[in-house]
Amino acid sequence: MAASEPTPNIHIGRADNSAFAFGSHGHAETHNTVPAAARDADAEELLKAVRELRADLARLRESEQTTRLDAALAETEEEISTTGTAGQSRRQRLRELLEDAQSVLTLFASAGAVAGLLGM
Repeated sequence: MAASEPTPNIHIGRADNSAFAFGSHGHAETHNTVPAAARDADAEELLKAVRELRADLARLRESEQTTRLDAALAETEEEISTTGTAGQSRRQRLRELLEDAQSVLTLFASAGAVAGLLGM
């Protein structure tokens, strides 16, 4: 800025999760992430069991039952990760799918863990 030019007045109010750059070569970057939702001990335990069962399901030959169960487990994992809990309707759906796939899942302790956490 030349000495004869007036000094600009700049005022920035509240600017959460923002980045600013000034000048001809200014560069600003911000990478905002949503913090994970707080989980209670029960949700944390269910999330761990869901992940273990999903890992075990990957070892089985794919069937209609295991595909549906894995999809529901993935949705449950996502819900717990983003909201901190799994809703009652989600838990009920898992109970139903676990019952449907019971003959396949009796081999896995992880299935028993998820079932126990769902009150089965």
